[in-house]
Amino acid sequence: MTAIQSTITPPPPDFLWFLPTAGDGAYLGSEVGHRPVDPKYLAEIARAADRLGYFGVLVPTGQSMEDPWITAAGIIPQTERLRFLLALRPGVFTPALAARQAASLDRLSNGRVLFNVVAGGAPKELAGDGFFLDHDARYDHAREFLHIWRGLLAGETVRYDGRYVRSDGGKLLFPPVQRPHPPLYFGGSSPAAHQLAAELHDAYLTWGEPPEQVKAKIEDVRARAAALGRTLRYGLRVHLIVRETEAEAWAAADRLISHLSDETIAAAQKRFREESDAVGQHRMADLHGGRRDRLEISPNLWAGVGLVRGGAGTALVGDPKTVAARIREYQALGIDTIVASGYPHLEEAHRVAELLFPELGILPEGRRDLPSTAPTRTEARVNWEGFPADVPLDAAPLASAS
Repeated sequence: MTAIQSTITPPPPDFLWFLPTAGDGAYLGSEVGHRPVDPKYLAEIARAADRLGYFGVLVPTGQSMEDPWITAAGIIPQTERLRFLLALRPGVFTPALAARQAASLDRLSNGRVLFNVVAGGAPKELAGDGFFLDHDARYDHAREFLHIWRGLLAGETVRYDGRYVRSDGGKLLFPPVQRPHPPLYFGGSSPAAHQLAAELHDAYLTWGEPPEQVKAKIEDVRARAAALGRTLRYGLRVHLIVRETEAEAWAAADRLISHLSDETIAAAQKRFREESDAVGQHRMADLHGGRRDRLEISPNLWAGVGLVRGGAGTALVGDPKTVAARIREYQALGIDTIVASGYPHLEEAHRVAELLFPELGILPEGRRDLPSTAPTRTEARVNWEGFPADVPLDAAPLASAS
């Protein structure tokens, strides 16, 4: 395929990488070359991303993965400027606990945490975590959860009596570095997801669908937000297979799925259809229908990852100029954030930075500045109800151990 020449050069996107907290490897759906979950390996990927100029890393959530917040807490001190986009699943937290932990992580990182709210998921997995609401009810629950979470982080005394969650005078003693709260990202393809994004989030993420489909989703979210007097940022979650030539890139894509059997693909597709009520997951499966001969669903957009991987299932494949041009097509729709990944993640983090970043104008020294300092202990004080501001911090009451 011929590389595309674009006359439009938008600003470089915020470019995030991915921490594979369920394991990694060079082949999908195979034990060949598999790398089991290893905290030292995850830290190695994060340090590489920090050094190479990535804006941040996405740390996902799921039953088969290491806990994202604990994982990030261990890695954050090993990095300097890297942001951590942490999955926040309202169904397994109380709003107050999530707010306290979010503020602590923001302070620990000096303002380097972002949160990706995950309201959807597979009902069977959620039931295992003790969360039993149906699809639309999960979004209503997340809405109530976020009203409390946002209020607490903004320093409010929260009194909220919802259908699913309540707070009677909730307060956060130590606020976050980022005010009023660390940025909230959100993804989802259903009308309920689009409405929740428009109401309460700072950025909307879509999986890598063909540009016309992404355009329709962004337009819907944008219209819903405008009706509320709000604006959002938009991001693309996609895999990348970038090589020096087109032929090398497509050969690498073929190699990634070279150990997949038809039985493995069929079993994965059946699971995605029957165990997930997520509209986005069904849209991913519809892109290829489980067929190997229908994988290039749009120029340079390849759906092979989604044959066996849940969630984001597409990859941009090509030489650096071509992939950069495709990314710019999405930028023209309003995308300003790319959340990318590639197998295996350590080697591909280097490859993407070395081959693609120059085409996008991303340089290590060009990363967005961070907050200069965290608040001092005095500055971190809030007007705790019934707790005079002039009382020394060390005299604060201890939480009950029960």
